[in-house]
Amino acid sequence: MASSNPAFRSPAFGPAPARTGQLQQTLTAEQLDQLYGRPSAGPVETDRMSYDDVIVKTLMTLGVLLVGAVIGFFYPVLYIPFIFVGLGLALVNIFKKQPSAPLVLAYGFAEGIFVGGLSRVIESLYSGIIYQALIGTAVVFGVTLALFASGKIRASKRATKVFLIAGISYAIFSMVNLVLQLTGVNQDAWGVYGAHIFGVPIGLIIGPLAIIMAAYSLVLDFTSIKQGIAQGAPRSWGWRAAFGLVVTIVWLYVEILRLIAIFRGN
Repeated sequence: MASSNPAFRSPAFGPAPARTGQLQQTLTAEQLDQLYGRPSAGPVETDRMSYDDVIVKTLMTLGVLLVGAVIGFFYPVLYIPFIFVGLGLALVNIFKKQPSAPLVLAYGFAEGIFVGGLSRVIESLYSGIIYQALIGTAVVFGVTLALFASGKIRASKRATKVFLIAGISYAIFSMVNLVLQLTGVNQDAWGVYGAHIFGVPIGLIIGPLAIIMAAYSLVLDFTSIKQGIAQGAPRSWGWRAAFGLVVTIVWLYVEILRLIAIFRGN
């Protein structure tokens, strides 16, 4: 039965015998051989997401972030307002139904200004700490990626549930701590992180746990990218994958930066 859908009004969707006859009449044996000898269509031709595509988009976002970081480094006063600019753009990207390259790049630029300004402020107190934090971030990222690629670490339902509860709790804690600092209620340089329990700063206790959470977040990111590619996700969703990776990398860097600073300060 012929379809009434106008999109299917084509000989290609006609009865099999008719299509076979038409192909035999219009294509020679040499043309058929060339047709079957062509290489399979790749991700670009099929407009599907691929690992290369995700890597390129992630590097582009990190490149824009680096530009923003340079600006933030020379104008560190900008880092506080850009905390909220970056947060706003992150929420827009999270709740937007379709990924948007300009919005992802804008997020990367805003986060770069925040990270650059924060790094400059802390670098003025502890010389060389930026390089230490960058090396630490690269090591954690590289080790996590290697373990995931080798199959030695995988996301599990139970661990993900624990991560979600811990992640939400930590996000609330961080926001409350930020508000206490900005309002002057807590005048410690690190806020609640600088408080001591049995002579040990809370930051030295929470910091390693936060880094472990960020590392597991990378595992979840890698898992989502792998599943998206396996299921043939549209190529545009590579931007969503890049956004997720950059969010986690920034989180990881900030946690390592703060942990090293608290450690060096004590």
